[in-house]
Amino acid sequence: MKCPFCDELEDKVVDSRMAKEGEVIRRRRECLSCKRRYTTYERVEESLPVVVKKDGRREPFDRLKILAGLKKACEKRPISTATIEAVTDRVEKRIQEMGETEVPSTTIGEEVMKELHQLDQVAYVRFASVYREFKDIDQFMDELKALARERREK
Repeated sequence: MKCPFCDELEDKVVDSRMAKEGEVIRRRRECLSCKRRYTTYERVEESLPVVVKKDGRREPFDRLKILAGLKKACEKRPISTATIEAVTDRVEKRIQEMGETEVPSTTIGEEVMKELHQLDQVAYVRFASVYREFKDIDQFMDELKALARERREK
């Protein structure tokens, strides 16, 4: 593992622990050159599907894109980073469980929207406005009215 401080390749593992219910191993490492410590995370490399974009392009699945979209939608909301990570994990897991070699980006977007709908309605509307490409205020208002109806029915 390359040291993030001095770029040396030699290190030693000082401590290993399970994280995220055994799905990840957290390792504390010490660089043998500069003696500084850093943390790495190890997870099973799973075969993830190729994402088919709306315009037909194909690109590798990237959980960081989901994470970035969630962080943007949840900006200035009372939602912890741990919660955002957990949502990302659940969406990624559901995509993997589909067992498909290719998944439309719309499927991923819908999974994220399901999670946000339950988590925070403001974050949901923010994400939906970008994901569904609202063209005008009327589309935005229609989404808000639907949320208000759901809330009254509960």
